Formats: sequence, structure tokens, C-alpha cells
Amino acid sequence: MIKPQGWTRRKLLSNLTAAAGASLLPGRLRALPGLFSTSKAIEEIPFSGKREAVTGKFQPFPMTQVRLRPGPFQEAMEINRRYLHSLPNDRLLHMFRVTAGIPSSAAPLGGWEEPKCELRGHFSGGHYLSACALNYSSTGDEELKSKANAMVAELAKCQKSANADGYLGAYSTELYDRLRDHKKVWAPFYTYHKIMVGHLDMYLHCGNGQALATAEGMARWVGKYLKPIGDEQWARMEMVEHGGMNEALFNLYAVTGKEEYLALARRFDHKRFFDPLAEHQDALQGLHANTNIPKVIGAARGYELTGDKRYREIADYFWHQVTLQRAYCTGGTSNDEGWRTAPGKLSTELGPAAEECCCGYNMLKLTRHIFGWTGEPQAMDYYERTLFNSRLGTQDRDGMLMYYLPLQPGMWKTFGMPFESFWCCTGTGVEEFAKTNDTIYFHDARGVYVNLFIASELNCLEKRIGLVQDTNFPEETGTTLTIKVSTPTQLPLKVRVPYWADRGSAVRVNGKPLDISLTPGTYVTLDRLWKDGDKVELSLPMSLHIAAIPDDHCLQAMMYGPLVLAGRLGTSGLTKDLVYGRSAPDEKKTVPVPEITASGANPTAWVEPAKDERLVFRTVGQSENVNLIPLYKLFNERYTVYWKVHGKTA
Repeated sequence: MIKPQGWTRRKLLSNLTAAAGASLLPGRLRALPGLFSTSKAIEEIPFSGKREAVTGKFQPFPMTQVRLRPGPFQEAMEINRRYLHSLPNDRLLHMFRVTAGIPSSAAPLGGWEEPKCELRGHFSGGHYLSACALNYSSTGDEELKSKANAMVAELAKCQKSANADGYLGAYSTELYDRLRDHKKVWAPFYTYHKIMVGHLDMYLHCGNGQALATAEGMARWVGKYLKPIGDEQWARMEMVEHGGMNEALFNLYAVTGKEEYLALARRFDHKRFFDPLAEHQDALQGLHANTNIPKVIGAARGYELTGDKRYREIADYFWHQVTLQRAYCTGGTSNDEGWRTAPGKLSTELGPAAEECCCGYNMLKLTRHIFGWTGEPQAMDYYERTLFNSRLGTQDRDGMLMYYLPLQPGMWKTFGMPFESFWCCTGTGVEEFAKTNDTIYFHDARGVYVNLFIASELNCLEKRIGLVQDTNFPEETGTTLTIKVSTPTQLPLKVRVPYWADRGSAVRVNGKPLDISLTPGTYVTLDRLWKDGDKVELSLPMSLHIAAIPDDHCLQAMMYGPLVLAGRLGTSGLTKDLVYGRSAPDEKKTVPVPEITASGANPTAWVEPAKDERLVFRTVGQSENVNLIPLYKLFNERYTVYWKVHGKTA
């Protein structure tokens, strides 16, 4: 988060919440019945949305059709759900009520929600609603839905009491006056975007018509605010972070079909940022990373709704450039919140504030759009890498979340506090862990795609087929898919063969090995007449491989399959106050990290698996040997991801 200077309807929603996954069925908004006892019908509401000009060939299944089974992602979702329940509505609403002139005796929240912070409201009225709505689609938690519905009703009262033509915020419109007058201000439209999206998500996932009315009121205020502002003045104002306002307004247009929201969305096109990307020029050096990723997500949504190919060029080029030239082995990007170097120059960028967690979250959102257009297996390879390394493991056992995932050797993970942090990455974190079922399965016109190896259950009513995925991946090197059909059904089942599965991969159907090649970086197609209870067993042996920094091949991370391995460096000097409440560790409190000597003939020989322990490794042949475990499993200790590796001399 940048600081101010000096400091068919179902297809509609599949695209509309391409990073969230949801279900809009023709003629009504409702959850799906079927295999899931937690799915209940919800309020039917009218729909007058805008059909996409470009419908992606590949679509995510609604989250209401996918349920997680026991495993690390279900556990993470449950931890997050408990945290969402623990936050009192009155405290979340406090500054909205104060701003609207409604009495409130609640204790204010701290951190970025405290009464003087210029981003207050971004979490309490935005991210929080989104997370509750997404979790409802993921789990069917009626109590959480009711809690969020109550928030929507109270925020609507604040909007009405403020008497400001639809404005809703936890601070007055004076911040927007400062923005217009080019005075110092943090990022008012960033916060506005989060609040609008929270209400849209409550409409889309929970059927809350009042939330849609609030979002429309907010959009009308934006239109009135921008009307007297000329293009030159607006271009200067756009240099202040405005989040994904373009995406929110495109999505409001998609829901309502009202052209004024399309015009408003286009007003938030940031030409200074978009123009080089449209020409396939990387002009990212010097820019704040997560200020700009949401704008590209908005461009992707604009392409889907309007068919404007320029939007697609912007999004497609940006995604490939960042994932290939500006991402670490984790899949994350940014150092000290920015892209500070030329493409591929990352050797100087391993800091305590590398990488910002919001970037990983938003790059996953963008990846869903890219995959929906292209079906690129590489997109899901990237998604898996980022999900396991940049996202999983950034939430602790109590639901506390990280701002940065440090990559400086000798650092440690730091987490927020329950009522005292509320960073931007707290917000994206509670959303992330509310929707980890959203990308496991996609489909095209004929078949089902298995993208991720996560224990889960799919109930696809349209194709009259269900899947149960049993796996303990990554503890287990493979997965088993059990088919659920009422009558024999012909269907292509496409299962991703990851880039890292380079030896010994195999597939069996009902225990019989299939004589087909499994090519890494592709999908294997199993097209047959499926019967109830048919089983597909996929074996995907993992092996060690190196991920080197592009501009310094002596800086290497060790990976095992898709997993980044972290060297365990102990707990020396770590105290609770160093782990909790800080956005990043103190780089002055690092510890020395052993350097590695390795043979060029076998670049992974300096690490070997521990005997009789899954996903535990150890360096060998070094003056000081170190244990390694997956980065997502490491908490409350120092670590290194990248090592300085020297070749052996004869």
C-alpha cells in the first residue's frame, strides 16, 4: 500500500468475480443444492445485467459448487472464518457512524482503522464484507452471512445520514477536496474502491439488494465529484493511488447494465500507466507495485465487458512481464512495495519488505482472467506456485496476517494484531483465505479442468457430474479423483500435469495404468464414458530443483516440486514483540547465513531429503549444515529462501 509523499448470469459472475468465484444462475441469485448440506437457497432478486462482449473459453466453477475437504487449505479457511466471527460489528462500524453523525460508544479499532488514519474504512466497510460474502459462498456459514447483512444495513443508515448524495466513508469528503486541490492526502479512492467492492460482493454472494443500492449510491457520488474535473487535472489526481476503481465500476456496470457506470469506469483508465503496456513496453521501474496491479485487473474486466482489445493487450503483456521478469521463486513481486529495477534485475531486491502480500493476492486475481482467456497451463503453474508459497503460510494459527513476506536472508515472518493492525494485506488476506476453493476446478463447453491438487469436492449440476478429490498434497505426491454420476456420462476430464513433474508421472483409471505420456506443463485429457465410482489416480513425483535469481545465478533458492524450501536458522533474538505488531522485521537484526558450496555437475546435490520425514530436507557437505522445510510451514523462527552458492574447485 503506497503512502502519501513524505510518508449468462453464472458466466457474468464467473468473470465478475474472477478472483473470487461465485454463482449467478439464470434469473436469480442463489446457492446451489446438491451434494452440499451447507448450501441453502437464498433471496431471489431481479437481474438486469450486461452480457459480456467476450466470454472466456474457460470458466471457474462457482464456489457454491466446490467444498474443501480436510487439508491445509480447509484449515486455513476455518482459522480465517473464526477471525471474521471475532470482530464486533459495533467496532467495525464506529468511524462510519461518527462520520455520519450517528452516536457510537464502541471502542475504535487501531492500526489503519484508527480514528486519524486516512485509510480508515478500507477494512471495516470493505475487505470485511468481501471476506464474509466469499466465505458464505465457500462454506454456507449462515451466521456469518447474517453478521455481514447487519453491517450492510447499518452502513446504509450511515450513507443516508451523511446526506452527501450517496457518499459512504469512515472519513469526510474533505479528503477528496484535498485530492482535487493537489494537497497531501493518502489514498481516498483506494478506500472507496474497497467499500464499493465489499457491497458488490454482498450482493453477488449473499443476494443482498440493499448492498447493491448502497454501491450504486456510492457510484453516483463519484460521477458528481468527477463531473467538473477536467482531463489534465484528473491525470494529475490519478497519480494518487486509487486501487481498482475501474474494476469496481466495470463490475457495477456488469450487474446493472447502466451505461453511466461504464463511462465512469473508463474515466479511471490511467493512461500514463496503461499506454506503455499497450505498446508492450515495460516502464514499471520506479512504480509502486500494488498501486498498479488492481488497475490491470480492471483492464482485464474492461476487455471482457467491452471487447476492447487494447485492454487485453495491457493485461496480457503485464501478466507475462511480471511473472517472467519481476517475480521471485515464491511467485510474489515487489521490494519495499515497488518495482525498483529493470526487468530481470532482482539480485538487489531481497529485502525485509520483499514481497508485499497484497501483490500475490492481486496477481492471483489477474491470473484467473488470463487463464480464462487462454487456458495456458503455465498460468496455473504460476497460480499454484504463488498460492503455496506467497499466500499459504502468511496466516498464523489465530488468523493474524502478514504485510510483507521477507526474502532477506536471516529474517523472520511478522504478523498483525487482532484489533491493532488492519493493513492493506490484512484485508486481502481475509479475502484470500475465504476463497481458497475458487480455482481448483474450471470448465469449458465440454469438459472439466482439474487445476490444483487440493482436497475438495465438486458438484457440477450443469454437466451432471461430481468429483471428489482425495489428496494430502503436497505431503502426498499425487491425487485421487472419484467420479460421481447418476447415469454413465461422457465427459473429457483434463488434469494439469505441472511443470515440475518431470519424471515418473503416471495415471491409472480404476487401478489400471494408462499407456499415455504425461508431458510437464500440459493438461492430460481423459475422455471416456464415466460411471459412478470410477477412480482416477494421478502420480506426480516431486524432485528438487533450483530457482536462481535471473541476474545472479549464484543466488539460488531450492524448490521441491512447487514448494519453496526455507532454511531454518533458529530463534536467536526473537521475541513476541518482534513477531507480532510489526509490518516488517528490522533488517538490522538479521543473522549470518551459511554460504553453500555445490557442484556444477549436480546443482541440487547440496540438499537431500531427511530419512523418514516428509517434506524435511538438510544441506549436506557444508561446513555448517541446515535443515529446510517448505516456506509455508515455517513460523516463529529465522529463515532464508535464497542462498549464496559457490561452485566447487578441483
